[in-house]
Amino acid sequence: MDASKGKGFTEDQEALVVKSWSAMKKNSGELGLKFFLKIFEIAPSAQKLFSFLRDSKVPLEENPKLKPHAISVFVMTCESAVQLRKAGKVTVRESNLKRLGATHFKYGVVDEHFEVTKFALLETIKEAVPEMWSPAMKSAWGEAYDQLVAAIKAEMKPSA
Repeated sequence: MDASKGKGFTEDQEALVVKSWSAMKKNSGELGLKFFLKIFEIAPSAQKLFSFLRDSKVPLEENPKLKPHAISVFVMTCESAVQLRKAGKVTVRESNLKRLGATHFKYGVVDEHFEVTKFALLETIKEAVPEMWSPAMKSAWGEAYDQLVAAIKAEMKPSA
């Protein structure tokens, strides 16, 4: 195993992420949607990145395509965080990093979008498990998210 992969993510951090994800998993539908609504609240312009929101006339939370997308992104992010130490590197299910990278590239996702998303993710988790939340947990999720983003960014180029 390449020691540089998954570095900076400790056993203690893994335990915090696993514990909080176990508590959140059953509400991932509601939390995924909350997560995306937070992103759009902070950065309304981010809605333009989603083709299914561009011409939509319904409120965001009623958009039929937003919730499934929000759930899959939230679950993928959390599952990736949980697997980080075990896998020794960032892994994502149901998709692959190359495809994620190409998609984010194609739609013009930039660093600020990743920053907003990180803030929204941490806020969502903090509200979901307030009794578990701590600076250590914030830093554990932050580290896991940063590693996921670094892996996606490494693949951000046009799809072949």
